[in-house]
Amino acid sequence: MLYPAELRVPAHSLARIAAERNRYHNDRMTVQEQERPVRVDAAAHARTGFRHFDIVMAAFVAILLLSNILGAGKVAQIVLPGIGPWPFGAGILFFPISYVIGDVLTEVYGYARARRVIWVGTAAVVFMAFMSWVVVALPPAPSWGNQAAYATVFGQVPRIVLASVCAFWAGEFVNSYVMARMKLWSDGRHLWMRTIGSTVLGEGVDSLIFYPLAFLGAAGFTPGLVLTVMLTQWALKVAWEVALTPMTYLIVAALKRAEGVDVFDRETDFTPFRARV
Repeated sequence: MLYPAELRVPAHSLARIAAERNRYHNDRMTVQEQERPVRVDAAAHARTGFRHFDIVMAAFVAILLLSNILGAGKVAQIVLPGIGPWPFGAGILFFPISYVIGDVLTEVYGYARARRVIWVGTAAVVFMAFMSWVVVALPPAPSWGNQAAYATVFGQVPRIVLASVCAFWAGEFVNSYVMARMKLWSDGRHLWMRTIGSTVLGEGVDSLIFYPLAFLGAAGFTPGLVLTVMLTQWALKVAWEVALTPMTYLIVAALKRAEGVDVFDRETDFTPFRARV
């Protein structure tokens, strides 16, 4: 009776053949299968170091500060077809990117690390406001004639600073909390639903706090005008988030591949009043 060649070789040769087959199978695995991130619980990786977390945090804080310094002080205007001149705060072009990065932080690194970044961003905004107040208040040299222009650009109205800090803090935490909870509910599916849904609520809280606290009762701001500005800015920010959804997908996918994990906040303490991971 004839047997296949494999069955007529010694046992040690069979083991070698099996090893070769396994190595051949592993070599044929696609790059996508090899780099697929592993699902992990956030609490189990509280002390784990990540390769790109510091870079994402730095980008978040940088965009937040630059939006407040460069964007908040200028009112721009464009002409829309069928509508006419449309004024808007220049900061709206870039401030929503901080919400995109906030989504990326929560999706890739979990709520606890996003919470830490929000506190760092809040502290940075408070220090920026304090530094601006000190520098503007310093008496200028007699030979320096730009004090008025400098104060116009960098002068901070205390009421607006307070409104900005409170709105940012509350809005970002709502955004991150909703993002993390929706990830659990959806079992990690439908990223677009999580990013847009969290932004609708987060930006809603941000706008609901900032505009009444900063402008209600101020000269030239009627309750109707404050409401109109608040709803308009909220709608524009959400629309900006929707437009940036493809970019969010690319960044999230790249970071998950690089870090090798997909974090879920199953055992996370969601209190905002702590900075420790």
